Amino acid sequence: MSGSSISKGNIRWLYIPLGLIIFMCMGTVYAWSVFRKPIEGIFNIGATESGLPYMFFLVFYAISMPIAGGLIDKYGPRVMTIVGGLIVSIGWILSGFASNITILIITYGIIAGGGVGIAYGAPMAVAAKWFPDKKGLAVGLTLGGFGLSPFVTAPVANWLVNFYGPFQTFRILGIAFAIIITVLALPLKFPEKDLVVDGDDTEDSTLAERNLDAKAMLKTSTFYGLWLCFVIGTLVGLMAIGISSPVAEEVVKLDASTAAFMVSFFAIFNGIGRPIFGGVTDKLNPKKAAIISYTLIVLASILILNTGEGNVFLYGLAFAIFWLNLGGWLAIAPAATGIFFGAKNYSKNYGFLFTAYGVGAVLGNLLAGKLRDILGSYLYTFYPTIGLAILGIIIASVMLKEPKIEN
Repeated sequence: MSGSSISKGNIRWLYIPLGLIIFMCMGTVYAWSVFRKPIEGIFNIGATESGLPYMFFLVFYAISMPIAGGLIDKYGPRVMTIVGGLIVSIGWILSGFASNITILIITYGIIAGGGVGIAYGAPMAVAAKWFPDKKGLAVGLTLGGFGLSPFVTAPVANWLVNFYGPFQTFRILGIAFAIIITVLALPLKFPEKDLVVDGDDTEDSTLAERNLDAKAMLKTSTFYGLWLCFVIGTLVGLMAIGISSPVAEEVVKLDASTAAFMVSFFAIFNGIGRPIFGGVTDKLNPKKAAIISYTLIVLASILILNTGEGNVFLYGLAFAIFWLNLGGWLAIAPAATGIFFGAKNYSKNYGFLFTAYGVGAVLGNLLAGKLRDILGSYLYTFYPTIGLAILGIIIASVMLKEPKIEN
């Protein structure tokens, strides 16, 4: 066996809470809904325009991931996390001086979103490289901070907005993120060599040899199968997240405050979906984890299609499953990248795969909005999700397999 040997009780466990808190800071962008209504009132704009900073955030977050992925191994996770974190902070602080929605799109969407994409891969890659034996679980726990962030940070942001207003809140949070992310990033580093965990008898020699670079990875059908599966998983998940509150109000007839509470409740499932599906990917394999996820999406879609006025239980169960699955795909995809293509070029490889997230985000937003406008109800969104999940099961069954290494 090559590489360094470590004991299972090693200091490596420190990197998970560090990464989790860093992701919790960066994940505050998901609390955009807290700012949305005040911004609409101040700038006198509608819901479509007020959603643009968040949409641009998702796009630039995804675009900057593959660019930054190739730099993490060159400059190290500490530098990339600090640089990305400071750009996020600058975006938030500048948002505090915005005079119209266009400036907010630039500061919150493009600058802060790009900063998240630059920093995102570094703490995740640290977890993956320090835990070759529990890659999915470690990455899932670390990324859990991103999913749980709205549950923790949205109430804080809401309190600040009520007390100071949205623009002062942007500035306060921006300064706080600069300090917290920089301090927590200082201990981040990769192991000096590939690790072999003491007592781990599961290492596969063929897996050890499989360290594909991005060029080789892009020649495999496995990459395109995983990319398509990731698109479907994020499309369905982000679409469901975006309409959780409107469905509660329009279909189940909940009041706005109860709908908002349900969204905070669902954020827990987004967070815990990452370690759960990360662990499933470790224990089984990416193909089986994907099929389980898509089967749950079909179930959730059927549940919501049978939901009517006052049926809070079915609504809550269905959307908890949708949010769980979005969190799940943000663990399945990075874990599968390491499993299929190796650890050596992990950061850059996952950056390329993460473009699927951006595609899923845009398609999901467009699909839900168009179906609502044309057919008059968000419920019609959940017929396509069944079809997409079935398509995902077929793609996973056929294409999610170990890539062949050309000698």
